[in-house]
Amino acid sequence: MSTKHLSPEVLSERRKKAVRLRLDGHTVAVASQQTGLSAPTVSAAWKAFREGGWAAVPVKPRGRSKGQGNTLSAAAQALLWDGLYAPAPRRMPGWSSAALADLANERLGLRLTQRAIEHWWETEELKHYPWALAALAKKRTLAGRWFDKAVAPAFLRCQNAEQRWQGGVRRVAHAHRALYQIYLHGVRGKLYMRCFEHPPTACDYQTMLSRLTQPAVVVFHGAMFSANQELAEWLASQTSLTVVAVPADLGLEHR
Repeated sequence: MSTKHLSPEVLSERRKKAVRLRLDGHTVAVASQQTGLSAPTVSAAWKAFREGGWAAVPVKPRGRSKGQGNTLSAAAQALLWDGLYAPAPRRMPGWSSAALADLANERLGLRLTQRAIEHWWETEELKHYPWALAALAKKRTLAGRWFDKAVAPAFLRCQNAEQRWQGGVRRVAHAHRALYQIYLHGVRGKLYMRCFEHPPTACDYQTMLSRLTQPAVVVFHGAMFSANQELAEWLASQTSLTVVAVPADLGLEHR
């Protein structure tokens, strides 16, 4: 399947579609058939995503120059930070780029796009990328055995991509503020987040997890929920919510 006739823009969109299909669990062959790309091109896009996230998938850099996130006014950035430290709206599990853009546009009369917010996330070290969990299946490694034993059975109970989540908590080394972040990745890697000045409490985790449409499975990194009695008892009472903890020694780091 030749791609020489495709413009860089069209080829980039097809590469991103191929990655989305792979994130949804489809094989290289299926992604190739549905995008019109060759299997090597699909594999190259998938490898680029795994090594560098979405920014590495297009065949040329995006139109926004690096550092453009810093062109946001001080008022806009202050509003975005205030939003991230507050609960997300409309029963969302966390703030999405679309929700933050809406907040700034409504309050300040701006015309920010989701891409502008995501670029600002990158400049503030808030951007996080999902793991390629499906790639661990049947691997003869510690991570592969963990996936087969803990994740795969949970995913069998929630076979729709919309029911499968990745998440975690981390402390972000920020130059100007105390910053802890809970992040969640939904279908096709869509990112939701909430920020805190202190380590999140059991109530903070419960609030975010309770906003997920159930049934749901969450593969979560960075917190041992079983160590908190309140949270452990709440999770045990959630018959339609399964949280799979990522072992600390597994090698799946924050990305």
